[in-house]
Amino acid sequence: MRKIITSLIAILVVTNLEAQQRTPKLVVCITVDQLRGDYIEYFYNTFGERGFKRLMNEGLVYNNIKFEFTDVDQASAFATLFTGSNPCFHGVTGNKIYDFDNDKETSVLYDKDYLGNYTRENYSPKKMFSSTIGDELKIASKGRSDVFAIAPDPESAILSAGHAANGAFWMDDINGKWATTTYYKGIPWYVDRYNNGVESLSARLDQMVWTPSLPLDKYNAFPYVLDEIPFKYTFNEKTNDCFPKLKTTPFINKEINRLALQFLEYGAFGTRSCPDMLAVTYYAGNYKGILSKDYTREIQDTYYQLDKDLEQLLDAIDKKVGLANTLVVFTGSGYYTSEEEYADGLQINGGEFHPKRCVALLNMYLMAIYGQQSNWVKGFYNNQIYLNRKAIEDAKLSLTEIQDKCAEFLMEFSGVQHVTTEHALRTGEWNEGTVKFRQGTHHLKRGDLIIELQPSWIINNDNPKEKVKIIRNNAVITPLVFIGNGIKPEHIYREVKATEVAPTVTHVLRIRPPNASQSLPLWELTIKR
Repeated sequence: MRKIITSLIAILVVTNLEAQQRTPKLVVCITVDQLRGDYIEYFYNTFGERGFKRLMNEGLVYNNIKFEFTDVDQASAFATLFTGSNPCFHGVTGNKIYDFDNDKETSVLYDKDYLGNYTRENYSPKKMFSSTIGDELKIASKGRSDVFAIAPDPESAILSAGHAANGAFWMDDINGKWATTTYYKGIPWYVDRYNNGVESLSARLDQMVWTPSLPLDKYNAFPYVLDEIPFKYTFNEKTNDCFPKLKTTPFINKEINRLALQFLEYGAFGTRSCPDMLAVTYYAGNYKGILSKDYTREIQDTYYQLDKDLEQLLDAIDKKVGLANTLVVFTGSGYYTSEEEYADGLQINGGEFHPKRCVALLNMYLMAIYGQQSNWVKGFYNNQIYLNRKAIEDAKLSLTEIQDKCAEFLMEFSGVQHVTTEHALRTGEWNEGTVKFRQGTHHLKRGDLIIELQPSWIINNDNPKEKVKIIRNNAVITPLVFIGNGIKPEHIYREVKATEVAPTVTHVLRIRPPNASQSLPLWELTIKR
C-alpha cells in the first residue's frame, strides 16, 4: 500500500513538473512604461476582475523589481529588461546621447544607414551591444520563430524587439502611423492596411475625446485633487504636439491593442514548430500637458482604462492561442516622470545647480593649473562632465590626475552629494555607494566625472525653453508577474533584480540566456519541485 501511495505521489509530482516546465507556444512580454505598483494598489477598487486583478490573483507575482543603476529612463530600462544585463554591458545608458563635436543631442538609436518606413527618423538597434530574449529565440529556432514588438515609442519598440526580430513598430510623432525602420525586413500586410485604411488613426482622430470614464466621485484615491471640473482633451492633427500628447493618454494603449490584435489574428502566433514572441508596451505615466501635477484624475483614469486594455489583450491571447500555451510576462520600466512644482511660499531645503556655471568654473580652475592654451572641459550632459581628452593628451598630462583634481574641486560645490571619476569605475575602485554609477554607464560612452546631487536640489540649465528638474531619489515600486503556461499562483515578497527577468524567460523557452546576462533564472528559485 505504501509503495502504491509513493508511486502515486511521484506521478503527481512529475505531472505537475511537466505542466510547469513545458515550452510555451507563445511568449507575450507586456511592459508598462512608468508603471507604479503603488498606483495599482491605490486604484484597485476601480478595476474589473480580468485585468490587473487577474494578473495579481492568477500569476506568480514578485512585488518589486530593482534596477541597479541611477537615472533609469525608457531606453535603459527596456534594454536592461530584455538583455538581462545593465548598461555597463548592453551600452544603452539613456534615451539620448550628446555629440559634443557637433554640439547636438541625438537618439541613442540614431543610425544614418537605415531609413524609416512611415517615419522620417533613422533608427536601428546597433547601439545595443548585447543580445535580447528575441535574438536568442531567433538563434535557437534558426529563424523559424516570429518575433515582433509594438510600443508607443521607438526606444521601447526596438530595444524590446532586438537585433534579429522580424519587426518593431511604434507610433510616429508626426503622422500618427505605425512606423518602423528598414533595418527590419518587410512590413506585414495587415500593418500597411491598418496605416492606410479606414481604421487608420487619422481617420478616427476627430472622434477621440478624453473625458472621465467614471463619475468624478469614483476618482477618490487622492485627497489632493484641487479642482472639481471634469477634464476634457481633444486632438488636432494640424498641431505639432498632437501625437506626442496622444501617446500620453489612454488612447495610446487602445491603439497598441488594436495593432496587437491584428498580429494575434493574422500573425499565426503559436502555430509554428518553435515558440513565437510578441512584446507589447503600454503607457501609464502622466499626461504630457499636466506633467507638473502628480495627483490627478487623469492618472487614475489612465489606470482604470489600462485595466480594460489588459483584460482585452489577455482574453484575446486566451481565445487565439490559449493562456495555458502562452507565457505572459508583465512588468514596468522602473521609473516615473513628473515635473515637480512647489506651491507659492513652500520651500524645501535645497538650491539650484547650474551646469553651465559649473563647467565654466571648472575650466577656469584647470586653466589656472595647466595653462590657458585650450578649453579643458567639453561640457556637461546627463549629470556627467566630459573633459577635452585630446587637449590633455596633446599637453602630455595625466588624465587620471586631472580627473582626481576635478573631483576634489567639484565636491566643494553646494548641492553636490558625491563625485565619481571614470578612472575609478574603469579600474574597479568603486564601492557600494558608487556601484550604481558603474552599472549604469558604459566605458565607451561615459563622461570623465559623474556628479550626484542632493535631494531637492534643482538642475537649471539656464535655458528658457527648458523646465528645471528637481532631484528626487525615490525608488519606484515595479511588480513582476508571470502568468500562463501552467504557472501556479503565488506571491513572492523578496525584491528581485531587473536583470533576472530575461534569463527567467529564456529558461522557460529552454534556450540560452542573452549573451551578457549573468543572473540565474528566478524559476529555479521559486517553483517547488
